[in-house]
Amino acid sequence: MPWYLHLAVRQLFPTGRRFPFFTLISTLGVALGVALLVIVMGVMGGFAYEIRHMIVDTEGEIQIVAHGLIGDAPAVMKRVLAVPGVAAATPYARDAVMIKFGDKSAFPALRGLDLASVESVTRLSQYLLVGSLDDLDDDSVILSDQLAASVGANVGDTIEVYSPLIINKLAADAVFLPRQVRVVGILHIGHNQLDSSTVYGTLRLTQDLYGLGSTVHGIDVRVTPGSNEDDVVARLNAVLPEGIRAFSWEDSFSDFLWVLNLERSMIFFLLLFIVIVAAFSVTSSLLISVVRKTREIGLLGALGGRPIQVAACFCAQGLFIGVLGTAVGLALGFSALAVRNHVVLWVARVTQREEVLRRFYQFSELPAHTSGATIALIVVLTIVISTLAGLLPAWRAARLRPVDALRNE
Repeated sequence: MPWYLHLAVRQLFPTGRRFPFFTLISTLGVALGVALLVIVMGVMGGFAYEIRHMIVDTEGEIQIVAHGLIGDAPAVMKRVLAVPGVAAATPYARDAVMIKFGDKSAFPALRGLDLASVESVTRLSQYLLVGSLDDLDDDSVILSDQLAASVGANVGDTIEVYSPLIINKLAADAVFLPRQVRVVGILHIGHNQLDSSTVYGTLRLTQDLYGLGSTVHGIDVRVTPGSNEDDVVARLNAVLPEGIRAFSWEDSFSDFLWVLNLERSMIFFLLLFIVIVAAFSVTSSLLISVVRKTREIGLLGALGGRPIQVAACFCAQGLFIGVLGTAVGLALGFSALAVRNHVVLWVARVTQREEVLRRFYQFSELPAHTSGATIALIVVLTIVISTLAGLLPAWRAARLRPVDALRNE
């Protein structure tokens, strides 16, 4: 190890002392900044990750929709499945209904599934708390758990489903009775809006309730592993009939994702100032060290140390503080993320705001996801900023002339 790096380590960790106060404070300042960045970016990244996860699991990576209805669904499906990169596709119908059980009613969205192909595109089975998709038929439905709780329905109960067509039939002096269906399953996705307002039935049931005949509202598509979603969307749009378009999940939620990414960028920029403030404290401490060790710096020059080597000694101290603070900050940040739900739920329970948390943030738990690129950016920026914090003290030390430094009182 070069002498100036060895001297930098000895100044940060003098022999005979457990942990110097200057090193402790400087390291903690950097560590707290890194920990906050990891926690906040992890939580913000968790929202985007969970939303993508739920969309892909319940609807596939790509949705194909028309301006109105898709008439010849089998022909469109044949074109879709022939496109390279498409692994599977399933048609669906979806619209609002009113359900009633006893004296309680709700107004969820009914999604009609094609039982022959839905499992090849979605992973709804893994969200089922009770029941199975194999139990679903044209006279039964699966309710999301919060919706089931709101109307008091359980598996085995019979509920009434009212279609908006009742209004049209009444206007034409026709009778259109509600459909009685059994509840054969309860489903929990983890998103408050979906868990409180979704009913799953068969495609034929939904088509009958809305008078769709053989038409559908759209087609969900799953791409093959490793395929680029945007490339598959472009290939699909090239073969789809006029009036029918394919959209990736990112296109469908582009406004929300743009706002989320803007929030992440702004929060990252603001929290980075904590690291910068910590770097100023490192600069201040190193400047004090230069003033206190003026005679020692002059002695180093008299013994043959070049100005760049003396400067490297103080830059290295900033580097070491940055590396140590980053390591401690990562440990603190990931530890906090590991217990985040316990802390948030405890605070919500103490303040009696559990329902507010679910209503505004739409998740039953606080999500978290950290990408390697985000962590690498935090690590690199923190170490660079900490190293730069040593530049001013290094420049001052390098400018000291050995003769003048040795004369210093």
